[in-house]
Amino acid sequence: MKRHLVIATAAAAALLAGGTVTAFAVSGDGTQGAPTGAPAQRTDDRAGGDRATVVQAADAEDRREAGAARVTAPEAAAAARKAVPGTVTGLDLDRDRPGLVWEADVLGTDGRWHELTLDAGTGRVLNQHLDRGDDDDHAREQAALKGARTDAAGAARTAAAGHGTVTSVELDADHRTRAVWEVETVTKDGREHTLLVDPGTGRASTAPADDADDDNDGADD
Repeated sequence: MKRHLVIATAAAAALLAGGTVTAFAVSGDGTQGAPTGAPAQRTDDRAGGDRATVVQAADAEDRREAGAARVTAPEAAAAARKAVPGTVTGLDLDRDRPGLVWEADVLGTDGRWHELTLDAGTGRVLNQHLDRGDDDDHAREQAALKGARTDAAGAARTAAAGHGTVTSVELDADHRTRAVWEVETVTKDGREHTLLVDPGTGRASTAPADDADDDNDGADD
């Protein structure tokens, strides 16, 4: 559920030196797109400051999707729960063959895992099926949800306050030994933010800078 922004080696070096660069989005076939127009920024806490902030330029497709979706992440979660009663464990705004859609993961009250595709313009369910994913991953997620006071919709609402349009919500059951909701947003200035929301308290914090390094190491999720 993550998108990757590939930054040229020279640009990365400029960032480390404290400079400002223009990021270029690179498609899956390796072709380089137009400049995003927004600077990639990152601060860390090695100087004893607060937790690091992950703010990077969103690619043009992310900005278009965020602006085009009429159904918000909390609304998509509500529509998914209506179709499959249970707990929404993931949301992702994406462009598919039907057009712009929300992809939702739900742990149903029937004890099974479901995947749904919803129209991002109307909230209508376009497709749903059982998820035959990894049992160990599912077990970790299920354990992380026990006692959780904040669901995916709540995490999305928290992250959206002051951080733009939510494009992705994912339950990370083992983030640095604890479970968190990992939420990605795009602000009007074209920047992508990654925030962590505690399932127990509902409090949000910015993701450590090295999380961005992990997401942009060239590996596909």
